[in-house]
Parts: sequence; structure tokens; C-alpha cells
Amino acid sequence: MDYRNLIENQRTFFQQGGTSDIKLRKRYLSRVKIIIKQEEQKILDALASDLHKNNFEAYMSEVGLVLDEIGYILRHMERWAKPKRVRTPLTQFPAKSFIMAEPYGVVLVMAPWNYPFLLCMAPLIGALCAGNTVVLKPSAYAPHTSKVIAQLLGKIFDPEYVAVVQGGREENEALLEHRFDYLFFTGSVEVGKIVMNRAARFLTPVSLELGGKSPAIVDSTADIPLAAKRIIFGKMMNAGQTCIAPDYVLADKHIKDKLIYHMKQYLDEFFPGKDYENLPRIINEKHFHRIMGLIKDEKVIIGGKGNETTLAIEPTIVEPVGFDSPIMQEEIFGPILPILTYHSIDEAMLSIVSRPNPLALYLFTNDKATEDAFMRNVSFGGGCINDTIVHIATPHMGFGGVGESGMGSYHGKFSFETFTHFKGIVKRSKYLDFPFRYHPHTEKKFRLVRKLLR
Repeated sequence: MDYRNLIENQRTFFQQGGTSDIKLRKRYLSRVKIIIKQEEQKILDALASDLHKNNFEAYMSEVGLVLDEIGYILRHMERWAKPKRVRTPLTQFPAKSFIMAEPYGVVLVMAPWNYPFLLCMAPLIGALCAGNTVVLKPSAYAPHTSKVIAQLLGKIFDPEYVAVVQGGREENEALLEHRFDYLFFTGSVEVGKIVMNRAARFLTPVSLELGGKSPAIVDSTADIPLAAKRIIFGKMMNAGQTCIAPDYVLADKHIKDKLIYHMKQYLDEFFPGKDYENLPRIINEKHFHRIMGLIKDEKVIIGGKGNETTLAIEPTIVEPVGFDSPIMQEEIFGPILPILTYHSIDEAMLSIVSRPNPLALYLFTNDKATEDAFMRNVSFGGGCINDTIVHIATPHMGFGGVGESGMGSYHGKFSFETFTHFKGIVKRSKYLDFPFRYHPHTEKKFRLVRKLLR
């Protein structure tokens, strides 16, 4: 594909006002919502083919969230896009000041394989609602979902408005050779650094939704059975292939055994008879062998088995020696849950803040002082108190990382703001023009300026 020509056609379409009409944007987004509903089963089938997701999990964690996001944005985007009046300083009187929202232009969205529908469509919706054109690059690791997305969007958009580029690393590298007006990338920290480096050549602004080792902290005051239940829920969603999955548990040493007991209890309840048929599969052999290699030398408490033929790994709990263990050196991205212990809350906090900022943090406690200490002193992208995962399932809060877990945020209004440049305008009156700012700069004028600006 001639990417230069594709991008220039999108830029021409944008510059000629093809996306400027807010009502037209709404009509396109409404059509996207309609076609998702019409082709829902085709999307669910694609997710089952790529990741062995059952219909319930695929709808709950992908299709349903996209539909909800579109509905929320359709209800609010006209208000978001209106110019906003702001106060004008006395020094600029008489005038009026306002802020105008304008789209960046041509946006490149690069999506991952773990939630191949949601993480393509959610940033796409935000970019379109703000008035951009989009080149969408799904992951080659989820080819069935990528193909369905291309088919669905191809029925609605001409390529100069939205183009879907399928393929793998070669296509990614080729696209990054060109200038875009905004880059939105979801994926690993290593690839995120490459994307940011490429964007720097053109001074292109970026959003990076990355990952890291997201902890779940369980203190002695927590509701231990509930903590076990919700941690297992968050970890086993998509077989742990979730950027905000609890990557490890940091438990008070006095309640560790009780926590493990209840985790085993809930694993038995969620998967009776160790029937893991409804658990998604690992995306490919490479990741399967990487994950299995992480537990090779660890103390396995529960599980530990994998099937190379089906790429299934059973839910596994391990007890590493400490933070120096191999499994604690990288994001696991699989159904493996290490459990470490701490002696004091200060020790637990130090263990987290001395490492790269996690994308998510989950704190299980009934102690307000502990809650306040973590919220004030630990930097992380977002998270939950006494739950896992659910903080992303709302259009009312932004989702994103900090430090090595990423930059920028999206969802709801935050998506509109991410893909929008806000330009400030002062409209001055022509009929009054105070002379104090002009030359010559006298002592009298200086005293007046000091009074006004202090």
C-alpha cells in the first residue's frame, strides 16, 4: 500500500473541511454503533477465533464497552465542541476571551492484540468525535478481529476518512516513517519507546497506553474472602492478558495463607472440576513458552500446567522468593499470580514506589489511614480500592498511565480532549486602545504596570 498517498489524501480531506461538521461526525458514529449491533455475532466469533473468548466475556469486556462509549460520546460531544467563554484580564479590557476546540488532523491509532476490538474502537471513536481522520492499525496477532474491523469500517468510511491497515511489524514500521498529526499507541513499554522515538522526528504528540507490574495490596484489615474473589476475577479475565490485570499480590504476612486458601476456593467455584474451557487461550506459542518459562523455577502453590497444543495455561499461583525472582522482572501477561508478603505498610509502599510506576494499583483495606497513605504517596495510572479492573469501565474517568506505564488518557470526555487542540483567542475591541503598553516606556507607565500585574 502507498502509505504516503493514503496519508496525504486524508490530510487533504481534513484540510478541506471533510470532518468539520459536528452533526456529520455524530451521524458517522451512530452508523458505527448500528453496524456493531448488526454484526455483533461476527465480532464475537472473531474474538473466539483469536483468543478463545466466550461470548459473555467478549461482550462484557469489549463489544459492550464500545457501544456504551459511543452512546456516551454521542450525548455529549456537541457540548464539548462548542467554544468556551473564559474571563478576560483587566489589562486586556475591553475584549472577550474564548477557547476553541480544533482537531489535530490525521491520527494514527496502533492497537494491541489482547483486546483487539475494544482497543481499536475506543481510541478510534475518540479521534472521530474530535474531528480527525484516522489510520487504524490493528494487531496482526488477532487476524480474525482485524479483518472484521476492516470490513465493518469499510462499509461506513471512505479511506480518506478512516483507513484500516492490516499486517504486522513491517506495516507498523512503514507507517511510522510518515508524519501524522497525532499518534495513539497501546502496547508494550519497549515498543512504546520506539513509537515515541519515531514521533519525535516530526514533533508529533503522542498518547502511550503501556503496562507494567500492577500490584494488588491486601492488608490485615481487608475482607479477605472478598479480596481473594475480586483479585482472581481481575487476574483471570482474558487469561491474565490484560494490561491492568493484577500482576502480583503483596499481602500482609499474617493473612497470606488465609488469602491463598480463599483464592483456591474461588478458583474451584469459578472453574468447577478444573474445567477451563471458558478461559481464553494464550495468544500464540511464543507467549505461551515465555509464560511457562517464568514459573519454571518458582514455588507453585496452585496450578502450573499448560497445554502447548491448545495454548491453554491453567490458573496458577506461585510464591516467589522475592522481588529479585525472574517472574518479578517483567509483566506476566498470563494467568500466573505471584504472591509476596510484607511486614509493614511502609515496607509495602516502598516496594512499589522504588520500581517503575504501575499502570494500575489495587488496594484492599478497611483502614482509612492506609487508604489515604497509598492514594497520596504512590503514583500509578489508576486503580481501585477493594476491587480490580472495573475502573476502566466508565466514561466518566480518564484511563491512562504515568511514567513508564504511559502518558495521556482517554475514555469519554478525556478521549475528546486527547485528540483535540484547544486554542485560546482574545478578541479585542477596536475602539479603546490604552497607551501604557506602547513605547516610550516611561517611569509613570512602569508604576502603572506594576499596579496592574502583581
